[in-house]
Amino acid sequence: MKIRELASEAHVSTSTILRFCKKLDCYGYTEFKYKLKQYVGQKNTVQVPDDLDELRTFLGRLENPAYQKQLDEAVGIIARADRVICVGICNSGYAAEHAARYFTSFGKFSLPITDPYYPVHQLDEKINTVAVIFSVSGESYEPVVLANNLKKHGCRIVCISNTDQNTIAKLSDITLPYFINQRRIGGDSDMETEDIDFTSQAPAVILAELLGKRLAGRLKEE
Repeated sequence: MKIRELASEAHVSTSTILRFCKKLDCYGYTEFKYKLKQYVGQKNTVQVPDDLDELRTFLGRLENPAYQKQLDEAVGIIARADRVICVGICNSGYAAEHAARYFTSFGKFSLPITDPYYPVHQLDEKINTVAVIFSVSGESYEPVVLANNLKKHGCRIVCISNTDQNTIAKLSDITLPYFINQRRIGGDSDMETEDIDFTSQAPAVILAELLGKRLAGRLKEE
């Protein structure tokens, strides 16, 4: 809008607008429009911090003897299984797919489940099955339902999650937590858009690969 158009819409004089601009440390209406455009652009820009410090802390935690013991216990559970499925929904689905392919590459045939409505009730309970479930929060509805159904059908569960105190972790035989900040971009209620979860999947992928490599060694020994 030109200054006269704004003055007309705001029912004030152009001099009032210029005084307003001066109070905001602008030389005139043109500079005010420029700074306002910059401000709006900055407001709509999402500042995404990197996770390097958190990842370094996570990697350091892996050296802890207690955590190493948990990794070995998880590997033992997976190695003894007749069937391994890797479960993950949304972003965690990518980690699950990677894990299934990685385990298979090292000699333990595995399949991914990334569909929250997969008919797991059809699983044969007589087959020793282990589900490796990837879930950042461990509280999302679909993964929790899947975990419950798998548990009911005799599956042992290895949980890879951000904490060891969530719902899926409590259903699991063993949990490998990575403890990093969960990061989300809030949705717009007016536009009915959902939150976007951009929590790093790097720890989940690293844990999957560690399990795969140790699994390879265990299978060779057997």
